[in-house]
Amino acid sequence: MKRIKPSAGLTALLLAGTCLTAPLFMPHMAVAEVAAEASSPVAGPLSPAVAGVTAPKDFFPQEPGSDYYLANYSQYEAYLKLLAEQSDRMKLESFGTTEEGRTQWMAIVSTPENLANLDRYKDIARRLAKAEGVTEEEARQLAAEGKSVVWIDAGLHATETVTTQGQIHVLYRLLTGQDAETLRTLDDTILLFGHVNPDGLELVADWYMRKENPQERSFRDLPRLYQKYTGHDNNRDSYMVSQAETENVNRIHYREWFPQIVYNQHQTGPRGMVVYIPPFRDPFNYNLDSLVMNLTSELGTTMHSRLVSEGKAGSGSNSVGAYSTWHNGMVRSTPYYHNTIGILTEIIGGPTPEQIALVPEHQLARNDVPLPITPRTWHLRDTVEYQWSLNRAIIDYASRNKERLLFNIWRMGQNAIERGSTDTWQVTPTLVDQMKAAAGENARTADPALLDTIVRTAENRMPRGYIINPQTQRDLPATVAFLNTLIKNGVDVEVAERPFTVNGTRYPAGSYVVKTAQSYRPHVLDMFEPQDHPHNTEYPGGPPKLPYDVAGYTLAFQMGVSFDRIQDGFEAPTVKAADVLAPPPGRVIGNGRAGFVIGHEENNSFILTNRLLAAGIQPEWIEQSVRANGETLGAGAIWVPASEQAAAIIREAVGPLGIDAHAVSRRPAGEGMALKPVRVGLVDRYGGVMSSGWTRFLLERYEFPFEVVYPQALDTEDLNAKYDVLVFTDTVAPALDHPAYRQTNPYPQPKPETVPAEMRGWLGEVTAETTVPRIAEFARKGGTVVTIGNSNRLAHLLGAPIEPALVKTEGERVRPLPNTEFFLPGSILSAKVETASPLAYGMPERADVFFNNGQTFRVTGEGARTVVSFDSDAPLRSGWAHNQEILKDTSAVVEVDLGEGKLFAYGAEVIQRAQPHGTFRLFFNGLLYGPASANRD
Repeated sequence: MKRIKPSAGLTALLLAGTCLTAPLFMPHMAVAEVAAEASSPVAGPLSPAVAGVTAPKDFFPQEPGSDYYLANYSQYEAYLKLLAEQSDRMKLESFGTTEEGRTQWMAIVSTPENLANLDRYKDIARRLAKAEGVTEEEARQLAAEGKSVVWIDAGLHATETVTTQGQIHVLYRLLTGQDAETLRTLDDTILLFGHVNPDGLELVADWYMRKENPQERSFRDLPRLYQKYTGHDNNRDSYMVSQAETENVNRIHYREWFPQIVYNQHQTGPRGMVVYIPPFRDPFNYNLDSLVMNLTSELGTTMHSRLVSEGKAGSGSNSVGAYSTWHNGMVRSTPYYHNTIGILTEIIGGPTPEQIALVPEHQLARNDVPLPITPRTWHLRDTVEYQWSLNRAIIDYASRNKERLLFNIWRMGQNAIERGSTDTWQVTPTLVDQMKAAAGENARTADPALLDTIVRTAENRMPRGYIINPQTQRDLPATVAFLNTLIKNGVDVEVAERPFTVNGTRYPAGSYVVKTAQSYRPHVLDMFEPQDHPHNTEYPGGPPKLPYDVAGYTLAFQMGVSFDRIQDGFEAPTVKAADVLAPPPGRVIGNGRAGFVIGHEENNSFILTNRLLAAGIQPEWIEQSVRANGETLGAGAIWVPASEQAAAIIREAVGPLGIDAHAVSRRPAGEGMALKPVRVGLVDRYGGVMSSGWTRFLLERYEFPFEVVYPQALDTEDLNAKYDVLVFTDTVAPALDHPAYRQTNPYPQPKPETVPAEMRGWLGEVTAETTVPRIAEFARKGGTVVTIGNSNRLAHLLGAPIEPALVKTEGERVRPLPNTEFFLPGSILSAKVETASPLAYGMPERADVFFNNGQTFRVTGEGARTVVSFDSDAPLRSGWAHNQEILKDTSAVVEVDLGEGKLFAYGAEVIQRAQPHGTFRLFFNGLLYGPASANRD
């Protein structure tokens, strides 16, 4: 490579704020070459500990960051262990295991002196983040003593391969750097480098490196999801905490280390650019403390400045990407609800060189594109250099602003405690619209009194807390699971030691209390209160602008939790839960010897049912309500005839599952539906479909027997001989064209000769010509077909007497309603449930259901029955809906007879991302009800 010798003036300019350690690579651009040339190491001998640290080029088979090479997790793990042995600047700790059983390692990097006092610095970070009982004077003293704690991760989305390869070099440079900036920043900070998806890295790197010819290497034809169940959605799990990796990360963030900065690295960058860095686009969630948003933008701007000062062109923010700060579910967004700066970068690059495209509008410098980049070939080593600068900028910011960061996280926590201790009001988009409407033509200079008459009313006061009475929960284990998501997010949950009264309501001992006077109040509010997403448009009067991910997700609603929202200050005789809660143990009630009756309301009853079926025991669902030991159980109560084996299974299961079984002296009156062991075929496709992966997660957790089935098997196997139920989740059937459904664009299937022979059976598509007739035959012969979301197009191709309701007809053309006429992105709606239907056994008469710009139905003929419907002009409970009245009198869940079998079509996403525990029953019931009904006389 030809080197360009810089002029003295340019060298001085580029060195302002740049690193002074030797770069690993010389980037392929003239200005960056100048910066790299100027960044020579400080002269002088290395200390023995530094001199003995093995460089990446001397450890890995090929240097990470070079073209056509990816280090896998096993190699990365081995290198971390070696570094920990060789350097006194690093301590290596395990912070859990993955869903596939690999160890997640966290490299803690700082000075040897700081590493010797980690417990003290961890305690300071905890006390300041929780804020409770810490005065302002104490906070300032602790901030002066403490160290900034910064989390920097890698590998969350495993096909975004640059993050791990770059982190290898960041670690090496920090462990060996002798320059003033490195020494200063290590003294001021404690850096936590965690890998968040080891399983994915192992899969992706091994897949990429399987070809001997480097030119043939690619990771685009991965055979399965790069996280066991969730794939890309592992970055949507942070408030739900369903996956092992999420729980491990959250424990570090909100229960052990309490970092003031979380840096979550992604790719790829905006087209025609290199990297997206905050500031983000609006709106930010109104539950957040404004200071955390200000600090996030401030740090993002600092990162841009560092790149520009080093001559590294191509960064962009805000308008060049869709990224926002509204949704509470991502590794970098959940921190906002914990008063923590969350930084996302999206950068280009990969082991296979690529070309930066010419996007003319990005060639003109502006605030969102401060230094445009011209098209050129881009190598992974270029990305490594940019990543070093980005990491360096964050670490330097944390060092220079150490006391400010530590004090500000206390200030935000204290703000939250104060706001939760007095009457406060929250301005939401709907209230803003109401003020505008009241002001009319004077909306730009409205009467200030409108704040008092519209916003600051008694009924609009924000809550002081929430009380959950265990005796009023339909599904107490699900309620406890909800509380555990809060605890795993660092929220303080309290349990009453004895009965108490608030606002005239008597609550029993064991009631749960979640007060808002705590530092993580924003997260508490976001999980209990409805989201009111701003009604953004692409331009004034234009079509709605898609939110980044979903608009409404209130977890208490999704999980069917009943709670009292308390707006006045109150006290209760409680103690804080020290760790995650177990549901109150279930019991066997009564001494009857005829058998057992179990309620259908708890999701855990399906675990017990599946255990009984696996043992050859045949429970029944009683089709009417049942009285047992003085308690009324709703339609669908589970009857288990007495046997020694059944009694042993039930007595062992009910305690841990938190469900009661009534031992009765005679069989309940009424018709019963005998259940049978079911064989579920969960349809997937080569490459993996996230909705299918989430469903696999649920089937495993609730102990349903299943097999994953691919399109080739659907086209060739005797389906009735092998399966009782076929499940088609959202987007699993992309090749089925139907004008009423928005088309999905999954990754194209690779050619058979490009994948290993043992995986070729996974290839193929569900087609109207071959697959649909076979599925129709399967149903006619007694099989059950389940379709969810976009896969409901299959229901119409099967000839079900239902038609899509959210459509527009133009002549003979039918298409989905355009966004300008109906728009309902990922939100929660209130729906009516036909509880007499076996598909709805255990459900309340009204339920909150998740809906995401899908289709609802109208029943058009015999053999189809509505199970869940929208019966209101305004069903929206949380999120955003434009022209929601169109949903009225349409069906969200439909049962259809197909020959001797069943079709269950779910327009509502009743199991989306394993979150809506309140509607799981609608899905689980179908898996058992369909096969049971097919065998009835």
